[in-house]
Amino acid sequence: MKTVKDIMTKDVSVCRTDSCLSDAAKMMKEKNVGALPICDNQGNLMGMVTDRDLVLRGYAEKQPESTPVQQVMSDHLCQCGPETSLEEASKLMAEHQVRRLPVVENGKMTGIVSLGDLSLDQMSDQAAGQALHEISERPELH
Repeated sequence: MKTVKDIMTKDVSVCRTDSCLSDAAKMMKEKNVGALPICDNQGNLMGMVTDRDLVLRGYAEKQPESTPVQQVMSDHLCQCGPETSLEEASKLMAEHQVRRLPVVENGKMTGIVSLGDLSLDQMSDQAAGQALHEISERPELH
């Protein structure tokens, strides 16, 4: 059975907790990514920041570009370990409505797995499709 470590991206660009909003935005543009893990100086995962976070929690709230990224990041993260099965990873993504899952071992960021990574793997393509369906599904209005 394949695990997350078999398909995850290992060379992940990260921001530090003291990086500012403009640093994160520039890095996203340079790396062509929509999300960045936030790590402390020891490589411990502290949070994630998305392009949406930068816009809605940062710039739309008139935060200066020098605002620490830690103020707009999400710090309640869903994460997995390198030995997590691909099926379990897709279930976690669907359950928590996320498209990217940080891979952490002993608190340290070791990689990231995305829905795209899962969809490229033949064995997990169906699970990725189901996860995407559940992530994209709109909740019922009562």
